[in-house]
Order: sequence, then C-alpha cells, then structure tokens
Amino acid sequence: MNIIETQNLTKYYGKAKGIENVTLEVKEGEIFGFIGPNGAGKSTTIRTMMGLLFPTSGTAKIFGMDCTKEGPKIRQEVGYLPSEVFYYDKMKVIDLLKYTEGFYAKDCQSRMYELAEIMELDLKKRIEDLSYGNKKKVGIVQGLLHSPKLIVLDEPTSGLDPLMQKKFFDIIEGENKKGATVFFSSHILAEVQSLCNRVAIIKDGAIIKIDDIKTLREDNYKKITLRGLSNDAKHLLIEGVTNVDYSIDTLKFFYKGDINHMTHLISAETLKDVLIEEPTLEEIFMHYYK
Repeated sequence: MNIIETQNLTKYYGKAKGIENVTLEVKEGEIFGFIGPNGAGKSTTIRTMMGLLFPTSGTAKIFGMDCTKEGPKIRQEVGYLPSEVFYYDKMKVIDLLKYTEGFYAKDCQSRMYELAEIMELDLKKRIEDLSYGNKKKVGIVQGLLHSPKLIVLDEPTSGLDPLMQKKFFDIIEGENKKGATVFFSSHILAEVQSLCNRVAIIKDGAIIKIDDIKTLREDNYKKITLRGLSNDAKHLLIEGVTNVDYSIDTLKFFYKGDINHMTHLISAETLKDVLIEEPTLEEIFMHYYK
C-alpha cells in the first residue's frame, strides 16, 4: 500500500517554477529520503503535498485521499515538522503543546511528556526565551505527540546539536518500527544515507532519480582509484567512465558498466595500488548535479 502518491504534481508561483511533474510513491512503513540543495523544490513539494499550497496541476494523495480536498482529515494522522517553525512568542511551551493536543481526537498527554523528556525540553519556558534549537525541539514534540501514521520532516535537524540529532533519529526509528511511515527531506546526505530505505533526488523542481540506497551505492557506479600510473591511461576512459580526476600519478573516476571489462583493462597497467569501492551517497548526488 502506498501512503503517499503524487502524479505530475506541479506548482508555479506566477511564471516562476516551483516544482514540475513531480511523480513519486512512498510505501507504507518505509523511511523515504527526499534530497536536493536549498531551492531545489523540496519544501514546495512538501507544502503542496500537505495541502498548504494549491497545485497548479497534477495530484497528491495521502492515505489514498486527495490532499487538496481532504486535508483536515489527512492531517489527523500526519506529523509535520516544517523547515522553519514560528510560534506565539508569549505562550509557554506547555500551553502551546496542550493547544496542539486539542486538534487530535486522542489523549496525547503521556506521549507529549515522554518526548519532552527525551529532547530535554523545558515546558515552563516562554517561546520567546527559547534558542533556535529549542524551538526546533518544540516542533519535534508538536509533530509527534499524537503518534501519527505518517511523519513528514522538512530539514528536521537544523539547529540541533549532535547529541540531540542522535536522540531525534532514535525517536524516528522507534516510530518507524511501530509502523509509522517517514518522509524525510534533507540536504545533509549522511543523514539520509544512514536513515532511509529509498531516496528521490530533486533538481530544479524536477525528480531526476528515485532508487533505494543500496542500489544507488552498489549497482550503478563504482569509484575507482589507480595509483602509480606511468602515463595518463587514456585507454581506460571508455564509455561509462565519468567524474575523471587525474593528478600526477593518480587517476580517479566513476564507472558504470561491466566491471570485468574494466578490471581487464586495469590489469594491463603496472600500478602501485588499485582501489574499487562504492561511492558515498554524497558523491552520487554531486554526480547527478554536475
């Protein structure tokens, strides 16, 4: 079952393109990564998907329901943490969270206090007295206190120190193990690589790749480093070779193709060292953006 489905989802701001023909599916129970640099269209996709923006064309469904027509019903089972959080400055944290609880037809008190304790959030403070990181903690507790079936995270870790990031990821993994589906948008690739099952790469408002992490890293490309070359070895630069970097006696490149053919070519060289490894998600990401 698909929890999220978008079909040719498009949003224009006047003549300026936000996103165009974004089509993706997120399966029940998975942690789905959505990556791209700032301005690529991540937040526009999420806000349109959440029914906070009206699409120019295309459709978005969550739990099989149309996001534009049935937004209030959908949001009863969605926990959403936007990239930037804004609250009533004069309210105390506890009052804000109890106000939030009132939107849901369930008792959220126990989970609210549990999350606040894990995130070391002072419930007695006023919003105006909180640092940016502590305001982000409020957003995390607010988005998760009702134990949602779908968790939508837009750049969730900005402002959190490394210890709080680890606690936050533990919470998300715990919610996922209990059955929650997670849609995780970020430009920090290490986070996506360690947390997500599949990933979509967005560039200039359009999806350019959707694949699982393992396939992206293992099946598509190999990162090859040759040390001790006595020449530039141009005969190695066959079809499928990209991201070539040659310096003094070292040649580095990505290769997509028959690895047996490549190793046969390499075997003809007299070398000091050969390294064939999986590229990181960040290196793959940069490949798609070049």
